[in-house]
Amino acid sequence: MNTHLTPFSDLTPDLILNALDSIGLQCDSRLLALNSYENRVYQVGIENSSFIVTKFYRPERWSTPAILEEHSFVKELSDSEIPVVPALPDSENKTLHLINGFRFSVYPRQGGRVPELDNREKLEWMGRLVARIHAVGALKPFKERPTLNIAGFGDEPRDYLLSRDFIPADLIEAYSTVSSHALSAVRRCFDRAGKVNTLRLHGDCYPGNILWTDDGPHFVDFDDSRMGPAIQDLWMLLSGGREEMTVQLKHLLTGYRTFYDFDTRELHLVEALRTLRLIHYSAWIARRWNDPAFPMAFPWFNTPRYWQDRIIELREQIALMDEEPLGSF
Repeated sequence: MNTHLTPFSDLTPDLILNALDSIGLQCDSRLLALNSYENRVYQVGIENSSFIVTKFYRPERWSTPAILEEHSFVKELSDSEIPVVPALPDSENKTLHLINGFRFSVYPRQGGRVPELDNREKLEWMGRLVARIHAVGALKPFKERPTLNIAGFGDEPRDYLLSRDFIPADLIEAYSTVSSHALSAVRRCFDRAGKVNTLRLHGDCYPGNILWTDDGPHFVDFDDSRMGPAIQDLWMLLSGGREEMTVQLKHLLTGYRTFYDFDTRELHLVEALRTLRLIHYSAWIARRWNDPAFPMAFPWFNTPRYWQDRIIELREQIALMDEEPLGSF
C-alpha cells in the first residue's frame, strides 16, 4: 500500500465490512460514506440493531499512542458527563483496531444538526460546555500530541508551501512577503499576550464539529486535539463583524466563567490563531493533494485566483492583528 500517493486506495467496502466483522460486529451491508477528508468515516448498519460509525485513520498522520491518547481524553470527558462521543471498546476493552495496515475505531451514531449560534442562550450554553472540557483538559497534559504553536502552524506550513509548486510563479514573491509579515504580526500578538497556560483542547471546535439535539450540543471529532491556549476552542465559534463577535464572545465567556477561569490576555491571540489556521489550512490541502479526494473537493486550490485571495486575506489579517483585541470582560 503506497500511503503517500493513495493512502486509502485499498480501503474497499469489503475491507470495511471485514474490519468490523473482525471485532464482532455483523454488518447488514448498509454502508454510507460520511463527509470527512482527513480520515475516512462511514455509517454502517449492524444486523438486528441500528447504526454505528467507523473511522479509518489516515496512515502515518498520528502515531498509535497519540490516537489512544485522544481516545482516553474523550473518555475522561464522557465520564465527567460532558456530551462527547467516545470510541466504543471491544470485548477486550480495546478502542483502536488494525486490519491490512489500517487503524480504525468504532463509535455510536450521534444524531443532530450543525448549530446556529445566534442567541445568548446558545452561546452561554456552549461557553459552559467548553469550560467543562477545559477543566478536564487542564488536569494533565498530553504526552504524545503536539502543542499548537507558531512553528508548527505557521513557519513550517509556510516553508512547505514555498518549497512546492502550488503557488504560481508570479505570486510566490508576494505570498512569501505577506506571509512573512503576517507571522511577524502573529509573534507580536503572542508577545502582547505573554506566557499563557496551555491545556488539552478539542482543537477544532467550530460549529461543524458540534451536533445540536433537543438535549443540547454534542462535541464530535477530537482528531485535532492537542495542547494549546483556551481561546483556541472559543474563537472559532465567533462569526460576523467585530461588533457581532464582541457580543458573541461576551456571552461565551459569561457561560465559560461559570465553570472555569479565563485569562483575558488570551484575547490578544484571537486574530493570531486565525492567521495560523489560514496558513496551516493551505498547507494541509497541499500535503494531501495526492489523495484523489482532495483535487475533487478543492478544484480551485492550485489556481491563481486562490492564491491572490490568500494574499489579500493575509494582508487583512495583518491589519486586524495590529488592532486592539476584542473587548475584555
